Amino acid sequence: MFQDPTFWVAVGFLILVGLVVGFARKPIVGMVDSRIKGIRENLDQAASLREEAQQLLAEYQRKQRDAVKETEEMIAHAKTEAERLSKEGAEKLEEALKRREQLAIEKIAQAEADALREVRALSVEVAVAATRSLIAERMDASRSGALVDEAISNLSQKLN
Repeated sequence: MFQDPTFWVAVGFLILVGLVVGFARKPIVGMVDSRIKGIRENLDQAASLREEAQQLLAEYQRKQRDAVKETEEMIAHAKTEAERLSKEGAEKLEEALKRREQLAIEKIAQAEADALREVRALSVEVAVAATRSLIAERMDASRSGALVDEAISNLSQKLN
């Protein structure tokens, strides 16, 4: 057994492993610990990034809801404004139509009054002409003098 080279290779290997474990244990454990620490830091950083991402997602979702709500409010406001403007326009149109109707009624009344004045003036002219012709036919000089005297005497009463 001591003569067997495999035995001595195994013993050398065990001694090498013992030396490596003895001398290299601390650096290897330190490397493993630093690697574990690095992995923990990466996990913590990933967790904080995940938390931050969730907060950003929640904030953007809230902003989206606010934007949707604001858009709905703007649409509702636009609808009410359109309805108000439509009513206002209808009222203004109705007022304008009433004014035009009133103007037309006034024009008709004016035309009616003008026609009545013309008819009266014409009837007065006809009556005066008829009266002249009747007076001219029936009036003689003696009657004419008596009427002029009577008119002169009544003139003082009519002037007072």
